[in-house]
Amino acid sequence: MRWQNPEGDGVITTVVGSYPTEPRGPETLGERLLNFFGSYDRYRPAIEAAVRDQFRAGVDIISDGQVRGDMVGHFAAAIGGMKIEDGTSIIYSRITPPAGSIGAADLRYAYRILRGLTDDESRGVKGIITGPSTMIYASRIEGFYDPQKRDRAVMDMAGVLKIEAKHLQDAGAAMIQIDEPFLSTGIVDMKTAGRAIDHIAAGLDIEVSLHVCGDIRNVLSDLLRFKVDVLDLEFAGRPSNLEVLEEKWRGDKGVGFGCVDTTTERVESMEEIRNLIKRGADIVGEENLYIDPDCGMRKLPRKAAFSKLRNMVMAAGN
Repeated sequence: MRWQNPEGDGVITTVVGSYPTEPRGPETLGERLLNFFGSYDRYRPAIEAAVRDQFRAGVDIISDGQVRGDMVGHFAAAIGGMKIEDGTSIIYSRITPPAGSIGAADLRYAYRILRGLTDDESRGVKGIITGPSTMIYASRIEGFYDPQKRDRAVMDMAGVLKIEAKHLQDAGAAMIQIDEPFLSTGIVDMKTAGRAIDHIAAGLDIEVSLHVCGDIRNVLSDLLRFKVDVLDLEFAGRPSNLEVLEEKWRGDKGVGFGCVDTTTERVESMEEIRNLIKRGADIVGEENLYIDPDCGMRKLPRKAAFSKLRNMVMAAGN
């Protein structure tokens, strides 16, 4: 079921995930002791700041800010058969699920902060997972799997991430987003990628969005066959993607419509964003749009990130 706008009509606004808030640190000795006993988490102030900024900007479906590090490393550090060495994700054994959820606690905490700001149940938090192909192709294989033929590793990873997606759904996620930036690179086996994404999405009761960065010219036809509800794509920093969308679009999915460029600190005007949204609505229909930034905002200054979100929400509402 499509998530409902707080006013019950109009386009829905969301984010791709990361937001530029920093954890407290370095930890004091007392904080390290509290963390050992499970009563302190230096990342929670960053989550709270991200939630408050997104709420103040007026975003309908926010994130927890993805404040715990890079999208691959955060998952690799928790998943069985994987480790991080010198910043590199390594697969050394069979990929197996962690003992619990990777992101459900942060999602629940973000919801707690959000509910302290509003009692409007139509404002939600999305659950975000790094996609199976991106996890495998961004990692070095040193054991168990054949590095020249990664389909088995991708499907094992999909099994792990399916469990995580269900954890996030149970924690109250408004929707699940699967991040697959590697799908536009040309190095991924798209048939296996589709099987893996479909495996994760099967059985979930909430909308599933697939976020793919970059040039979609050679992959959009494949993406349209994946069994997800929403394709989330870049258009502000990749205006050529509009031409591809117009040429190949068929209207059985929603479109996460990236309309502010997350690679530049320049804050787009409301008129500029509004005009881009109108072009997207003319192609896919306003009823099929989710309005969001091109990608995560982690690398932007916080002031620029907030201003971009605020102008985006205001443009979407006019």
